[in-house]
Amino acid sequence: MSKNERSSVWFHELAAPDVIDYAKNVCDVAILPLGAIEQHGPHCPCASDALNAIGMSELIAKKSGAMVLPSPMYGSHPYHHWGVQGTIPLRFETHTALIEDIVRGASVAGFNKFILLSAHGQVSSTIVAVHKLGIEGQFVLSLHWYDFLRDNQEILDDPMWHADEAETSVALYLYPQFVDMSKAEAGHSTGLIDPKWKIAPGVMPKPGQMYHFEGTFAKPEKLEMLEGGNGVVGDPTKATLEKGEIIVTRLVDHVSLLVEEIMDQYPVGTRPQTA
Repeated sequence: MSKNERSSVWFHELAAPDVIDYAKNVCDVAILPLGAIEQHGPHCPCASDALNAIGMSELIAKKSGAMVLPSPMYGSHPYHHWGVQGTIPLRFETHTALIEDIVRGASVAGFNKFILLSAHGQVSSTIVAVHKLGIEGQFVLSLHWYDFLRDNQEILDDPMWHADEAETSVALYLYPQFVDMSKAEAGHSTGLIDPKWKIAPGVMPKPGQMYHFEGTFAKPEKLEMLEGGNGVVGDPTKATLEKGEIIVTRLVDHVSLLVEEIMDQYPVGTRPQTA
């Protein structure tokens, strides 16, 4: 079976013998889409982050030959997301353990290289999972899709934040049937310190700036909502399908090249040594 002969890129849609044969003879890179169930304003579905990760991973697998593992849908969340209607957060410990167990299970089927493709801000759990798995001898890379937005600043009016121009553009490209642009409206958020000290997702840092998950920078979303907020940080009315297509296509090309280089350096059946 070649990558073009398989009936699906999804692990769970294939019979076990076909999965094992593919990992043994064709490609042993598995992608784990990681998202979240989280409010995304009045215009986007609560599964936006999970749907982004799923859609992007599927396109990467079709181009590169990698296998896609089933997405767990739920994700871990920073402190200011907790207690918000429409958001179902996992504790960091729960999410880290979930990732570890999925990778361990998929490795039994013969997969030797793993890519965690996250469409939600959850580095607090993914980075820990990567290093714990590395101690066990697993080869795991963790990518967050918004880091690829550095390539797209010329098409976006604003830096990415939440349910905004960037995320809504991707939604319009990947799952327009779930987006209601008639309800899209700009939002706001109150930071606890001057935003000049915080790196926006996908933006090159300036001297002295901190990564946006390195501090308790944000006012809790539940308080913002009580004060009339709509759950949006940014302006989704600037979103277009065309912007989403550029963003997704560039990401797919980048990650597909990564898969290709991994397979060239470590042919099928070879696990890079981490322990």
